[in-house]
Amino acid sequence: VRRGPRRAPSPPPSSAGSCCWLVVEATSLSSGTRIKGFIACFAAGILCSLLGTLLLWVPRKGLYLFAVFYTFGNIASLGSTVFLMGPMTQLKRMFEPTRLIATVLVLLCFALTLCSAFWWHNKGLALIFCILQSLALTWYSLSYIPFARDAVKKCFTVCLA
Repeated sequence: VRRGPRRAPSPPPSSAGSCCWLVVEATSLSSGTRIKGFIACFAAGILCSLLGTLLLWVPRKGLYLFAVFYTFGNIASLGSTVFLMGPMTQLKRMFEPTRLIATVLVLLCFALTLCSAFWWHNKGLALIFCILQSLALTWYSLSYIPFARDAVKKCFTVCLA
């Protein structure tokens, strides 16, 4: 059993391999550092989302600020799991067939929310995409819990019947 602090690998001498070095560095973190990174990133995501909700009440620009902070908060929260799994495992799991559609919808909603706030300047669309973003992120998250999606589908079927 290895004891003591883990040493990070030194970066490559050329900048051509620096991207690969970042991936290696991110996956060589100790478990304690991974947990701390996850908590910090997830907390920052929640803080951004809450700040966005508070900024919703700012006159004229409130909905834009909400859309931007809410989206960045969700991106940070989603990205926090990279600390737990590592970047490559996270990407592989995100694009597995069982959650491919949910992943694409989440990423699309992130992009469309930011587009509607920054480029189209359409408050209504920004709000709609924030709502769709939440629904897509919930559906994506349920894919990690065994049988959760089936339970939600059955619940809606019973409620609508």
